[in-house]
Amino acid sequence: MDGGSGTHLPEGGKARRVYLQLRDMIVQDAMRPGDLLPGEQKLAARFGVSRVTIRRALEALAEDGLIDKRAGAGSVVCAPGAAGSVLTGNLASLMPQLVEMGQRTEARLLAFSYGEAPGAVLQALALEPSEQVQTATRVRLLGGVPFSHLTTHVPARIATNYSEADLATTPLFRLLERSGVRIASAHQSVTATLATPEVADALDVAVGSALTALTRVVRDVDGQGIEYLSALYRPDLYRLDMTLCRVGAEDNRHWEPVLSEPPSPSEGVA
Repeated sequence: MDGGSGTHLPEGGKARRVYLQLRDMIVQDAMRPGDLLPGEQKLAARFGVSRVTIRRALEALAEDGLIDKRAGAGSVVCAPGAAGSVLTGNLASLMPQLVEMGQRTEARLLAFSYGEAPGAVLQALALEPSEQVQTATRVRLLGGVPFSHLTTHVPARIATNYSEADLATTPLFRLLERSGVRIASAHQSVTATLATPEVADALDVAVGSALTALTRVVRDVDGQGIEYLSALYRPDLYRLDMTLCRVGAEDNRHWEPVLSEPPSPSEGVA
């Protein structure tokens, strides 16, 4: 992996914990480019670990291009490079962002086939057991850096309206509508998972790296399932936000999502 574009987890659970905490502070702007990290001894005391553990964490951060280890000066925070180009998806205004995502990012098609649907897909899309689906796996990149691993399942009766070449160059959202599908709704779940060897290689991260996992089921105006998406995101390059407002009166006040907020220029999803 090239330094600065991947994630280099250090060996050892303690070193990984320190690495992840320092990395989060840098990526989330708690530490700014040019800031000097405390010395190894102070960091060791702060995190309750040995200096050897601190050294492993710092070496991994340096490999990721997040710090610059300077002889006699200590470790200096670098501009995070690719990690600074973080895409943001708004959970409340998700679907309108699909077109923008296709315009701002590059997609690479890794796999394309027709066959039986996995059990979870069969159930979610309410398909007949004999009904085939088109399964495609893509990676999306921002500035040449992979940030998402996407596997989509679409019923074959719909997918035959576009080709493998179309899927490699055009967002699936557009292809579905071009096929005459009238998309009406979607339900999605967000959780976390760890990168398998295959996914880690595609996303240029270490095996076992933490990933944001999103599952989305899209339905048409008749309530029929038309797409099942399983998406994995690098959390250093993609985040999901939601704006909430306080509504109601007195004892009935509660939080509700802001649904009318337009996406900002930095937003986009799979």
